[in-house]
Amino acid sequence: MTAETTAPPAPAPTSRTLRQLVRYTLIGGSGVALDLVVFLLLHNLAGMDEQLANVISTTLGIANNFVLNARFTFDRRDRMVLRFLRFYAVGLTGIALTYLLFLVFTDGLGIDANLVKAGSLPLVLALQFVLNRKWSFA
Repeated sequence: MTAETTAPPAPAPTSRTLRQLVRYTLIGGSGVALDLVVFLLLHNLAGMDEQLANVISTTLGIANNFVLNARFTFDRRDRMVLRFLRFYAVGLTGIALTYLLFLVFTDGLGIDANLVKAGSLPLVLALQFVLNRKWSFA
């Protein structure tokens, strides 16, 4: 009698998506922390305009998140330049969304730029997860 080995069943798509979302969120947290700290330093300590500080801080967060997500969330190591360009393009949607929020809430309503930046992060994270999952790491 021979022992038969079977591979474990493949995870259900919703289970895989949920795992990816959790990892993406955790990694996103590191990118958000980096983004926010750099923004606060550039805007509050260096006196840089919030729009320029946002572009620089967000770019650093995007690069951090790309490297970690490629490795740990989506387990992709092929076509890295193309994937990074797509990931960065998705990141630009976050910059554009935050730009609009600054225009409305900081410039239009006088709300502190630090609060607007912090408040924009969950919305940007959700939008970017969907876009990156479907386009950057598909």
